[in-house]
Amino acid sequence: MEELFAGQGVLLGLGFLILGFFFNAYLTKTNAVAASKQAKAILAEAQKEADVVRREAKVQAKDAILRARENSERDLAAQRKDILDLEKRVVEREKTLTSKLEMLNTKELRLTGRMTEISEKKDELKERRAELDGLVEQELIRVEDAAALSKDEARKIIMKRMEEELRAEANGLVRNIQKEAKEDAKKKAREIVATAIQRYAAETVFDITTSSVNLASDDIKGRIIGKEGRNIKSFEAETGVNVLIDETPEVVVLSCYDPIRREVARVALERLIEDGRIHPARIEDTVAKVREEIDETIRHAGEEALFNLGVNGVAPELVHTLGKLKFRTSYKQNVLDHSIETAHIMSMMATEMGLDPKIAKRVGIFHDIGKAIDHEVEGGHAVIGANLMRKHGEDRIVYNAVGSHHEDMERESVYAVLCDAADALTAARPGARAETTDLYIQRLEQIEKISNQYAGVKSSYAVQAGREVRVMVEPEKFNDHGASLLAKNIAKQIGKEVKIPGTVRVTVIRETRCVEYAK
Repeated sequence: MEELFAGQGVLLGLGFLILGFFFNAYLTKTNAVAASKQAKAILAEAQKEADVVRREAKVQAKDAILRARENSERDLAAQRKDILDLEKRVVEREKTLTSKLEMLNTKELRLTGRMTEISEKKDELKERRAELDGLVEQELIRVEDAAALSKDEARKIIMKRMEEELRAEANGLVRNIQKEAKEDAKKKAREIVATAIQRYAAETVFDITTSSVNLASDDIKGRIIGKEGRNIKSFEAETGVNVLIDETPEVVVLSCYDPIRREVARVALERLIEDGRIHPARIEDTVAKVREEIDETIRHAGEEALFNLGVNGVAPELVHTLGKLKFRTSYKQNVLDHSIETAHIMSMMATEMGLDPKIAKRVGIFHDIGKAIDHEVEGGHAVIGANLMRKHGEDRIVYNAVGSHHEDMERESVYAVLCDAADALTAARPGARAETTDLYIQRLEQIEKISNQYAGVKSSYAVQAGREVRVMVEPEKFNDHGASLLAKNIAKQIGKEVKIPGTVRVTVIRETRCVEYAK
């Protein structure tokens, strides 16, 4: 039994051994298969990663190629643009050079033509001078032969003859002027004008486009300006004027084209300074009150002017518009005073001529009423005034004379002519209007320029505010008769080219000085 159990144990051991061998072989095979599968998986994963890397490399390569291509195309475009710009500049320069060459050719042709013309004129002048010299010589010989006179005596005879001819010519001109002017009518007109001027005279009121307000001290300027400029901004907005605060001590300047707004601002600012309370609310109240007062002043000025002239039946709107002329100036002449003066002169002219002085006064006082609103309505002040008067019921003869006193409308009565004459008289009398310094200097320079352009003139000086010009000439180039002709020519040219108030006296000075020293 023991042997049997031992044999079974051996068999059982062999069996376990065989089973272990096969199980080990199975495990080894299983591990090998698993390892093979894992290797295949790793290989597949590596293959996928390699494909991804390959694709990324291709994409990056394509991007690099595209960027290189874009950079190259951009560089080529920039180079192409530079080349086109260069070609354009070259073409423009070529065109410029071509045009300049054409201009030079044209100028050369003109210069050639001018030189030819000058040469021809020079030859012609030489011929004429030789001809004149020959004629003078023949005349001298003829006079000497006829009268047995010397050369100097013959020259004196010729000069006397020329002087007589010039005097005859001047007398003829005077006679023609007297005939054309109709001496009788001119004399009567002068008498009427002189009578009117003698019977009336008025002072001229000067005004300017800026108003000055005096201050007690410069400290007030800071209060006028206010914190961050709020006071001065509020004042300018309420009044419509510009407040100029500069370094001038104790002065503030108000600047505005409209004289009424400037007057409102001046009075309002003076009251604000006097009151001492300067702030936006106070500024608004003060300006409103002053504006009402100035409006009342305007109405009162219009009523007073019409009352003093005895002009009745005027529409209230026309009275108010007329009063605005109290603050309006023309060439520094107050327009309301100018209108009153014109009305008086027209009334006296009408009386002298047997016309209605009331109509003349009405035309005179309203002739410049358009200037009160000419900055609001388009057109000339004469037509504006005529339309305004027609609108408010004035007679046709009155508004036509107002509208036509500067020939802007067709004249229908003699009152328009009287208005034109009276208007010119009040403006032309000495001191009525002031000229600007620029116009005054320009006239003096023009007078001296005209005098200096003549050959043989050394210098010229405009004196007495342009009423006289003294011309210094070289004595060896002019004789007495030549100096007289020079004065005549200069006076004639000044009369044609220069606008002068009155007359200009031309004095030609031909002076010879002989100086010796005693030892």
